Amino acid sequence: MAKNETQVAVKGNTAVALATDFEQDASGGFGEMTQEDFALPFLRLLTSTSPEVGERDGALPGMILNTVTGELHDGKAGITVIPCAYVRQYIEWAPRGMGSGAPLNIYPATSDILTRTHREPGDNKDYLDTGNYIENTANHYVMVLDQEGMPSPALITMKSTQLKKSRKWNSMMMSTKMMGKNGPYTPPMYSQLYRLTTQAESNDKGKWYGWEVERIGPVDDMNVYQAAKAFSSSVASGDVKVKHQDEAEGTQKQVF
Repeated sequence: MAKNETQVAVKGNTAVALATDFEQDASGGFGEMTQEDFALPFLRLLTSTSPEVGERDGALPGMILNTVTGELHDGKAGITVIPCAYVRQYIEWAPRGMGSGAPLNIYPATSDILTRTHREPGDNKDYLDTGNYIENTANHYVMVLDQEGMPSPALITMKSTQLKKSRKWNSMMMSTKMMGKNGPYTPPMYSQLYRLTTQAESNDKGKWYGWEVERIGPVDDMNVYQAAKAFSSSVASGDVKVKHQDEAEGTQKQVF
């Protein structure tokens, strides 16, 4: 065996041995970490005024950005996700350009906060007397599947014009039926795969990119299903902490 071939063989054997050790030591070093130590990625739509466009190679309007990994997804090709949980909230923000960029308050969907707001002429935002405004926000917690089918958690927020997309998606999920031993039933949210793409939209006040949702079919990998189910349970129990941030000018704030 030639020297180069021997080196390749040795490296190959070492890689196999290391992989075995990696598996035996799975999750090692993470024992002291809690949900407070992790950042849940947001999946956001880029527009022409998003700061990433023009500053990052390959970043174009209509792409989907993972805010933690920085990964960009082509909007036309889209991403494959498993919806795991849904939470609607009213989020209070300071006027643009003021404050820290973090929410001032987050109210549950049962709140009557909108009864204490008003709208300015020509503006569809709901303002409090303080000048702060309230956004009706649909939070879709999902597992994103990469090209190898590996799942990772993320959050998609839909607001303003995208609320109708959220309602459509919710209706799609609720109307999905499967046949069981006792007849048709509604499968769990986290049992189905969806393709999310982006599409240019406009009205008389501006242009932006919005979501398009298409159902693919049921999850066919038990490990992926169990991961999605566990994430759903974590959201329901309150273990998943979300740190909302005021999105950059034009990144969904451009919608009316």
